[in-house]
Amino acid sequence: MTPVSLKNGAFYNCDCITGAREYIPDNSVDLIITDPPYGINGDKLHKHYNRNEEFVVGGYVEIPQNEYADFSILWITEAERVLRPGGSLYIVSGYTNLIDILNALRNTRLNEINHIIWKYNFGVFTRQKYVSSHYHILFYEKPGGTRTFNLESRYGLDERNGENRSLNNYDREDVWVINREYKPGQVKNKNELPTKLLIKMMQYSSNEGDLICDFFLGGFSTAKVAIGLNRRVTGFEISCGMFETKTREIAAIIPGNLIPGLRNPTVSTLENPGKAWTDDELQRLKMGFMRLNVIGMTKKDIIAELGAEHGRGRFAILNALKKINCYNDVKSSPVTLDKFS
Repeated sequence: MTPVSLKNGAFYNCDCITGAREYIPDNSVDLIITDPPYGINGDKLHKHYNRNEEFVVGGYVEIPQNEYADFSILWITEAERVLRPGGSLYIVSGYTNLIDILNALRNTRLNEINHIIWKYNFGVFTRQKYVSSHYHILFYEKPGGTRTFNLESRYGLDERNGENRSLNNYDREDVWVINREYKPGQVKNKNELPTKLLIKMMQYSSNEGDLICDFFLGGFSTAKVAIGLNRRVTGFEISCGMFETKTREIAAIIPGNLIPGLRNPTVSTLENPGKAWTDDELQRLKMGFMRLNVIGMTKKDIIAELGAEHGRGRFAILNALKKINCYNDVKSSPVTLDKFS
């Protein structure tokens, strides 16, 4: 089969297992983001979501539930093979066959980094049980190399909201609230991942020029975002109708078109982030704390001043103060030098 080669990518109209074996070399992919069939009669999803199927491309290929475990082992084994050492894998899954995907992952050398919950709007309507309104995102890495994780790609470590809450920490919590996209009147796949979700994963786990692979291209959402962020991309789609429709759309995308719309974080300029403290540094921290606390500075100002002096963030300063038994004093009234004699 001849691949369709377009801007920043090559795409294959075949199943991902045989396709990966034939076309993707070992250790060649930086990041995999994929949304496999859910094994829940996905060809009938419109009955659950009360959706008009007029603009949905036909030919959706579902995996029978009794075959799902073996199917998961086969494609995840290929995913492990093609990932470079240190490469990352994100799998989006519902809960019905989640156990099969987890079991398949446990049969590999891949390491779990996070089990993320993606909370979306408008769950499936039910009458006798709670409404399901989330998916699972399994974030794994291949050992043996350096994993890309761009800590301040979206929010700087020092950026805070009006309630003095860390924007960086909030963005990296493992429950993501991102609405699904509705595309009335647009040609689409049965189930497509939202652009905001894909951008978030790619910003944290890849860089421009990296190769991203989607084993189940579907509506080519991953490919569109990858090209829009100036990444290279490859992947597989078994449905001929979807493949033909979406490769025509992909051809019109301008590489890097999403980059101007990204938020520009205020990146930390700390000199020693994550660096281990030496005994001399801890002693200087204690003396600095004594000096600032004696003159009556507030907790917030003490931490900020010590952070600037030592080139470290707020939490690093707090943890070090705990280590040298000064933390309680930060929260209390000024103390005298006699306490440290």
